[in-house]
Amino acid sequence: MASVASIAQFLDTLAPPPLAESWDNVGLLVGDGAAEVARVMTCLTITAETVAEVVEAGAELVVTHHPLPFRPLQRITADRPEGRYLLDLISTGVAVYSAHTAFDSAAAGINQQLATGLGLIEVAPLVPLDKARASAGDGLDSLGAGRHGRLPAATTLGALLEQAKKFLDISAVRYVGNVDERIERVAVACGSAGEFLEPARQAGCEILVTGETSFHTCLEAEATGVFLVLLGHFASERFALDALAAMLAKEFSDLDVWASRQERDPIRWSD
Repeated sequence: MASVASIAQFLDTLAPPPLAESWDNVGLLVGDGAAEVARVMTCLTITAETVAEVVEAGAELVVTHHPLPFRPLQRITADRPEGRYLLDLISTGVAVYSAHTAFDSAAAGINQQLATGLGLIEVAPLVPLDKARASAGDGLDSLGAGRHGRLPAATTLGALLEQAKKFLDISAVRYVGNVDERIERVAVACGSAGEFLEPARQAGCEILVTGETSFHTCLEAEATGVFLVLLGHFASERFALDALAAMLAKEFSDLDVWASRQERDPIRWSD
């Protein structure tokens, strides 16, 4: 039977911690590495729903994209949501692992999957890893944050919007730009990544596809002529947790692994 430590080691190889941003909190965050594991659930975020699901299913490990804890906690008490979640997980022996921005930037991580799903070719990191972090791990010098590439043939912004909706199985996206404009070079950065607008422009991209950003970044995009596609934070990342569950199931054939079936986007869209 696999242990928490052996699964964490595999995840560290899949998404090396040196790829994570300096402000992030990645790796095994809660739990005993020696504990045996039979059931694993992946999810985007630890919430009341995902905690209830993993506890009811009797899993020993939850692999969450968004870390918990993320920032240092001065106390863990039941009067705060994060305290309740951690107390419930710890009391039932559930370990917590998060790869977060390391998985965003990994060779088979979220941004690479997103670029592939949009049909990009000649894909490369949008922001190469700095030398200090690259030297901390073998083969990381060719990786970095975000991705950019080109489409096999020029198309319109409107066509790319439809491709994004089809790939992610969503009904709507927000965008800045003209749907009839032609595009060929595309940058992607999952989650909340408006700061990648300028790197996208410098890379010669006509468009940045991300999850969400601020109103002022949308104005900046309009002013600088770089289109924006806003998929929603949840949609831009959640799909990859299904893929991660499949990777874990393939590596550990004796495990019961699934992506959360209860997790939902908290943001609703009005028809």
